[in-house]
Amino acid sequence: MNSFASPSHAGPSAAPLPFSRLRAPVEDLYPRLLDAILEQRINPDSRFTEDSLKEMFCVSRADVRRVLTQLSLEQVIVLRANHRPRVAAPDREQTRQTLHARRLAESTLVRLACQRPQAEDLKRLRGLIEREREAVEQDRRGAAIRLSGEFHLHLAQMAGNTPLAHFLSGLVPSTSLAIARSSSQTHSCCAWREHLALVEAVERRDASKAGMLMNQHLDHLEQTLLGSDLEHCAVG
Repeated sequence: MNSFASPSHAGPSAAPLPFSRLRAPVEDLYPRLLDAILEQRINPDSRFTEDSLKEMFCVSRADVRRVLTQLSLEQVIVLRANHRPRVAAPDREQTRQTLHARRLAESTLVRLACQRPQAEDLKRLRGLIEREREAVEQDRRGAAIRLSGEFHLHLAQMAGNTPLAHFLSGLVPSTSLAIARSSSQTHSCCAWREHLALVEAVERRDASKAGMLMNQHLDHLEQTLLGSDLEHCAVG
């Protein structure tokens, strides 16, 4: 067994992930607010306040504040004293560095996930893929991007290396924001198919195949966000 994986990991309850740290009713507000940001109904030019979000989502101001704080930790929202909150706008270099860090982390995490795939973990991943596919077909791009990110975080959780999974959790939300700001629809349309191929490789415990598919998947993401001479294509 690879020493970077925890031998005590035995299921899907290992490390809390960003989208599961909040409790009801705040946990319901988080995806709704994030979807609004990813669909650019709330964008970097929007002049919103805690009170305007309270009215928009019919929740308490305290709940809005908790979710904004969580999103600021994930570098999706910028919070500054005596300033309105605003949506972050990662530039090209920030996105490049984030993708490089994700590649380093996820190439290891997906191989670790292949060591002990649990039936409940795989079922949850397939459920996320199905919800992602439905969101794409219903043209709910914000939800599709969010669910794509959740897929990567759940896959990381399967690896059994909590620090590395938490490291990735700091990278995925800002990547989702960059995808939302991209004019390309390629990633949203192809991601669920690539995710399905990844799950099938993990289920077979084929670490070599899973690593190759993850690198191809991140190649396509890099093409979407930074441009490349390579052709866009889907895996699976």
